[in-house]
Amino acid sequence: MPLQPIKRRLRSNSPTMKAIAITRPGGPEVLQVVERASPVAGVGECLIAVEAFGINRPDVLQRKGLYPAPPGASDLPGLEVAGRIVAGDESALAAAGLRVGDAVCALVTGGGYAQQCVAPVEQCLPVPEGWSMVEAASLPETFFTVWANVFGRARLQPGESLLIHGGSSGIGVAAIQIAKAFGAKVLVTVGSKDKADACLALGADVAINYREQDFVIEAKAATGGKGVDVILDMVAGSYIERDVQALADDGRIAIIAVQGGLEAKFNAGDVLRRRLTISGSTLRARPVSFKASVARELREKVWPLLAARKVQPVLYRQLPAEQADQAHALMESGEHIGKIVLNWESSR
Repeated sequence: MPLQPIKRRLRSNSPTMKAIAITRPGGPEVLQVVERASPVAGVGECLIAVEAFGINRPDVLQRKGLYPAPPGASDLPGLEVAGRIVAGDESALAAAGLRVGDAVCALVTGGGYAQQCVAPVEQCLPVPEGWSMVEAASLPETFFTVWANVFGRARLQPGESLLIHGGSSGIGVAAIQIAKAFGAKVLVTVGSKDKADACLALGADVAINYREQDFVIEAKAATGGKGVDVILDMVAGSYIERDVQALADDGRIAIIAVQGGLEAKFNAGDVLRRRLTISGSTLRARPVSFKASVARELREKVWPLLAARKVQPVLYRQLPAEQADQAHALMESGEHIGKIVLNWESSR
């Protein structure tokens, strides 16, 4: 039987750190600043001194006790960070073209709400040239999700049309810009005129106010009666039946969240006759190998667009890390357009 590799442990100079913990399931007030032992990095990992971290819907669900961390992940919330590498597996770093001291942003399975965070090296990407740490912290969760689903599962092609539900969300503003950069026609659903205007300013071709308009009718009208080729759906529930109606023949739906409920009904005969595809995925529990593949594609195809500012960060608000409870309340209010990011600057 072959020997198992020995995990090397790499520790930062600071034995403790501040973190934002979920003290019990509940409202935003259960998020509290605590002191924790600094994490350690093993083989294939690096330790990041976190300067900023993004807020995402899964963090809210985890705080409520509805989305537990995967086995082996930190109990601290937080799926995306930006900061500098302070220690790590030197061979893994070298293979990724990184080294201690580099500014990176990273996708993690948890632990992002902390001054230090361990990340798989293969899930780290360099901070785009000219971008701040706060801007970079807004990237990983949304960009990995959009790329894996819109361009991976749903195979959006240049010249096709994409309908994004929740166009003003963090996911939405990323999807608009990336899809437009790759030659797609983009439609979004939003809940207000201000959000519609913001999406149009980012490049969306059509903004549909779901409070006043029927997105099926509007999608058909915008595509000459054909329907859209791809739908990015974070609502699910009753939306799926209408998504099917809004699709073109050979159309694809990528479900990434179920804010509208777990149960859906649709005309299966329509799916058969028109060769439609309905798929779903979550990102957090996927293996490092899958996320590494997404990271490589992002670095090759999307990161040059970020460096050239052809794709821009959309920051609604940045707050001190100690105000994580306010950030969660803001996200749950639904008033934000783009990303909410926290930073540790006031605590250093």
